[in-house]
Amino acid sequence: MNIHAVLEELRPLLGDRLSTADAVREHHSKGEGYHPPARPDAVVFPTSTDEVAAIVSACARDKVPIVPYGAGSSLEGHVNALHGGITIDLSRMNTLLRVSAEDMDATVQAGVTHRQLNRHIEKLGVAFFVDPGADATLGGMASTRASGTAAVRYGTMREAVLGLRVVLPNGCVISTGGRARKSSSGYDLTHLFVGSEGTLGVITELTVRLHPLPEAVSAAVCSFATLEGAVRTVITTIQYGIPVARIELLDEVQIDAVNKYAKLDYPAMPTLFFEFHGTSERHVIEQAETAQSICTEHGGTSFQWATKPEDRARLWRARHDAYYATLALRPGSQGVTTDVCVPISRLADCVLETKRDLASSSLITTLVGHAGDGNFHLIYLVDPERPAELDEAKRLNDRMVKRAIEMGGTCSGEHGVGSGKMLFVELEHGDAVDVMRLIKRAIDPDNIMNPGKMIRV
Repeated sequence: MNIHAVLEELRPLLGDRLSTADAVREHHSKGEGYHPPARPDAVVFPTSTDEVAAIVSACARDKVPIVPYGAGSSLEGHVNALHGGITIDLSRMNTLLRVSAEDMDATVQAGVTHRQLNRHIEKLGVAFFVDPGADATLGGMASTRASGTAAVRYGTMREAVLGLRVVLPNGCVISTGGRARKSSSGYDLTHLFVGSEGTLGVITELTVRLHPLPEAVSAAVCSFATLEGAVRTVITTIQYGIPVARIELLDEVQIDAVNKYAKLDYPAMPTLFFEFHGTSERHVIEQAETAQSICTEHGGTSFQWATKPEDRARLWRARHDAYYATLALRPGSQGVTTDVCVPISRLADCVLETKRDLASSSLITTLVGHAGDGNFHLIYLVDPERPAELDEAKRLNDRMVKRAIEMGGTCSGEHGVGSGKMLFVELEHGDAVDVMRLIKRAIDPDNIMNPGKMIRV
């Protein structure tokens, strides 16, 4: 690896958009997760696909590692430069290239964030509903196959991405997919790169699916005497086919944290947050009334409506602040955040067995989840100066992940693998990992694309 030769080649192209400053390298050494930081040798800020191709070509010739970087909000060590090299920060590639309200799709550069896209298209009567909480870039969201609170109705990035422009590890640029809503032509390369976490190429442009804005929206919050009652409500709601747009689960520890952080006054009990989308006010009221009756059957109380836009926004902002609310429970602590996803019929078993494990631990841990699709998260609060606490969080997390996989689930519903969950990939996928390695070696024979992530090569 001759990093100096690569930097000298790239300086005339990028000028001050190539940085080796310690502060810039440190900022790009980690995401939001707890994994130890690892600094790149340099950070570059391209503004076009052609510049990305030139950067990758230069790195390929000298076998310099490449780490794609969006907003830095990932949680499993995806952006940590474990082998040094060059981090490609795509945040300046933030142009909306095309929007079609008629076809309900848009083409954007990879650095566009989901909130930026929605601000631009709201006036057209359409929306992009994949929302992971943080204002992540769409390129990063595609790379980790992200989802969010509305996935139960509108799907994840797997369903949202129609096509991609990708720079391969040799610097070649390809386009995958297209704007047609279906195709039986060729290999499905789009969904090979969606979820590949930057290990196969650099996503520079995306074409994504949009949805019409609902005519009517209502939201509700309901507290439960038991966590089991809340989870059974989720299962019944989904099995009854109620077209709920969002259904979020917070345990009693998490709701207490949210109350303190956002100055709310919900009962400190297991709680469900609902949102209903429909074609009329009557439609969403009927959905909410059905959900309310299911809540009552399972011990739900204090079913509160939020119909005004400002009330709904406050409710969901509180939900999206769950991570920071948890950190505030123990100032100076670090949040070890993880997630699993199981078939909806096994959600109660997985959640309740996990909570029994947590009851025997001294760690403060909150549970929050996109329960409507069987996905939930834990945030373990650990003192970074006490390795025993991190070991305890790892022990509990290992048990939860193995439990989920045994139930037919996955080690990660939306956070991705990165470096943090590589050990679980073989347990989940078995011999299929050998096929993944073949694909990796075929596309990236020198292993320069985000090495040390996803699978061991």
